[in-house]
Amino acid sequence: MEYSVKVDAFEGPLDLLLHLINRFEIDIYDIPVAQITEQYMMYIHTMTELQLDVASEYLVVAATLLQIKSKMLLPKYEEEMIDEFDEFQEEEDPREELMKQLIEYRKFKEAAQELKQLEENRSHVYTKLPTVLTSVQEQQQDSKQDMDISFYDMLSAFQKLMKRKQLQKPIRATINRQDIPIEKRMDEIILELKAMKGKKNFFQLFPYHERNHVVVTFLAVLELMKGNKIVVEQESNFEDLYVSYQEKSES
Repeated sequence: MEYSVKVDAFEGPLDLLLHLINRFEIDIYDIPVAQITEQYMMYIHTMTELQLDVASEYLVVAATLLQIKSKMLLPKYEEEMIDEFDEFQEEEDPREELMKQLIEYRKFKEAAQELKQLEENRSHVYTKLPTVLTSVQEQQQDSKQDMDISFYDMLSAFQKLMKRKQLQKPIRATINRQDIPIEKRMDEIILELKAMKGKKNFFQLFPYHERNHVVVTFLAVLELMKGNKIVVEQESNFEDLYVSYQEKSES
């Protein structure tokens, strides 16, 4: 069974790099290229494993990171004297161009977030006679559901899941493959969460080790998040995710 899924949560390769810099508390003015390249390639590999559409610009940035990494590995040396005043030509930092792009992107991203917040605040202003608004708070909570957990957090959780499954995978002589529709798995997850009536650990949604079942379940979770049918929470960075059913209020 093959899936080709395009996820709107991605805003581009610079957004992914900025996410990694914030996640690992890296100084944007002194980026450890080896570390950031390893983490970036891990996310690209994860997207490929999930058969998500990886745009060409992600691959271009991956090639750029590898090129910068190779330049950083070259031995540094002082260049020969170039004039009579004993001045040396300073070698340009290969990270400088990428650093400038990231700083500019961060400025525009922060400005866009501020404008979005202003737009959201303005959407709650009504020019009409006073009236009773009963479900405004619940609507605000629903609209902010995806602000705490980003798609990158979900990819990180999927990476941990695959490592756990690999370590716990039992030895089998034969493998029985069974194709599972995403819609069916979505219904199963909803029933599990409704029956539990509380938060469920993200990893508990993956009881089987077969890669096909793991990928379908993960894609089903993403679809449920997109449809605001479930809530995914995380107490702090690098902690486990918890999933719960999103109760819909009657209007």
